[in-house]
Amino acid sequence: MIEELARRADDLGLSSAASLEGLGEDEAARKALAALSRAELVPWTVPQRDGGAEAGGLCAPDNVSVRALCALRQSLAYHSGMLDVMFVMQGLGSYPLALAGSAELRAQVLPEVVRGESVAAFALTEPGAGSNVTAVETRARKTASGWILDGRKTFISNCGLARFYTLLARTSGEPGDKEGLSMFFVPDDAWGLDVERFEVMAPHPIGDVILKGCELPAEFLLGEEGQGLEIALATLGRFRTSVAAAAVGFARRALDESIEHLGARKQFGKPLAANQGLRFDVAEMDVRLRAAELLVEEAAREVDAGGAAVAEVARAKLFATETASWVCDRAVQHFGGLGVKKGTMVERLFRDVRALRIYEGTSEVQKLILSGELFRRN
Repeated sequence: MIEELARRADDLGLSSAASLEGLGEDEAARKALAALSRAELVPWTVPQRDGGAEAGGLCAPDNVSVRALCALRQSLAYHSGMLDVMFVMQGLGSYPLALAGSAELRAQVLPEVVRGESVAAFALTEPGAGSNVTAVETRARKTASGWILDGRKTFISNCGLARFYTLLARTSGEPGDKEGLSMFFVPDDAWGLDVERFEVMAPHPIGDVILKGCELPAEFLLGEEGQGLEIALATLGRFRTSVAAAAVGFARRALDESIEHLGARKQFGKPLAANQGLRFDVAEMDVRLRAAELLVEEAAREVDAGGAAVAEVARAKLFATETASWVCDRAVQHFGGLGVKKGTMVERLFRDVRALRIYEGTSEVQKLILSGELFRRN
């Protein structure tokens, strides 16, 4: 099944990636999601219980398979960063709802996510709360009829395009407290919600979500009050390994581009591939990427099996994203001046892969997690 999923994603990438080039962010994002829906890949971002793909034994029916996510993201990222981000955001944005939403809310929203009709977003990061999730300052105040939210979220993918946001806010305590955080379902048409867009290195819809007296009904609280941190960490824990898989996909494409270029480009009367130093580069790029693939496979298997896999996930995310950045940097070097020309494939890959060392836990955070787990075990 995993091989079949990778093949389907590869076919989609081959047929769709070129059509996304040159479009505006929103148009490319919508077109990418439509293509993913037609290829019936979006259902893999939602549990089978809620109308998602039949997991076929890969994981429990009330969850999403990390192995499937990884196979799909690796193949999609190989062809298009936009296909990759629109695929994963359907899962990342909707997973808190699948995890803790009421049966009624899940039945209303998740089928639309599966069909690609409702664009999802995950609103966690704030100007003062990145790696330290407990520093969230956005406040949710209980009222007689529901909740009122005030605050600002930043670096939110699908900002302005999403039909809903799953959003972490503080219902009690002070920033820095682990207790008092709650998760909410926030539709894009909620009164008091606004967005501000900005640009990043790898173009896609992203920006700030601004809440000024944003009114929500009581049933839009996901799970119990004070359960938000648990939901947020469970979401990140489920999807973090797939970041590593996407990194491998980007880097594999960079390696293939390098091999083709070095074989065709001539300098001093012979192909660049005749240079032993460059051949050694290619060999090391391949070995490091294969090691990253194996770490991703190990972590995905452990998570699907129901294990915490704290060390395995941190190890995979750290090594794969750092390796992918190195591989893409070497590919740019192999292309020389063409490698920094805007619009060339290796230049795009260099920009696409850079953010992966930051989002869903920086490399430094992964080192803290991994070392902490190693000391705990010993």
